Amino acid sequence: MTITPTPTRLPPTRLGDALRHLEPRPASAALADIILGGQDGLVNTLGVILGVAAASSDLRIVIAGGFAATFAESISMGAVAYTSTLAEHDHYRSELERERREIREIPQAEEQEVRDVFSAWGFEGDLLEGAVAQVVRDEEAWVDVMMRNELKLAPIESSNALRIALVVGLSAFGGSLIPLTPFLFLPLGGAIPVSLVLSALALFAVGAYKARITVGRPLRSGVQMAVIGIVSALAGYVIGALFGAPPTP
Repeated sequence: MTITPTPTRLPPTRLGDALRHLEPRPASAALADIILGGQDGLVNTLGVILGVAAASSDLRIVIAGGFAATFAESISMGAVAYTSTLAEHDHYRSELERERREIREIPQAEEQEVRDVFSAWGFEGDLLEGAVAQVVRDEEAWVDVMMRNELKLAPIESSNALRIALVVGLSAFGGSLIPLTPFLFLPLGGAIPVSLVLSALALFAVGAYKARITVGRPLRSGVQMAVIGIVSALAGYVIGALFGAPPTP
């Protein structure tokens, strides 16, 4: 009977400490969640409102359809964000355990993969071998290098799932209110153009702001987002017009 020795845990290296303190979820991810929820809620609700308005001239039905779309979209977006975050967390944990198992079972092959990663970064000679030796001294640092650079995966905390779901859901709710609000205060004929203008301006502002804090041209990004959003929403109007109730004689 052969007894496999338990791998010895060496003291953490400085590189291992640095890797474990890398930010797993950058602040820009929160902005992406807000933009995703807000844009989706606005465009989908606008499309529903326009479709119902084209099919019926009853303002109450239009408002009812708008609120139904608002709540359904917000809950749906939040739920999808929640379940997808948990799925990403489970996938990361699965790959993490697989990498740990491979490091313990085939350490030579895994060490070569670390060497390949550092070689691609321009390390060579004694510097390359010293960096590889530093990493493989600490299993956690070793795993982190493989996860981030071989599999291109970053840690996903399951505890963040509810927060992400709330951010996306509330953003979708807020975005949905933009096209809906004019119908609460204006007659149907006046609310439609006002809703379109407000929605286009909101989409333009979001697109321009995203480009300003990331990369890209604010004007171009704003126009692109506004055009794509309004064209998508107008599809709802076309469908409503095609299947609208005939005028009452």
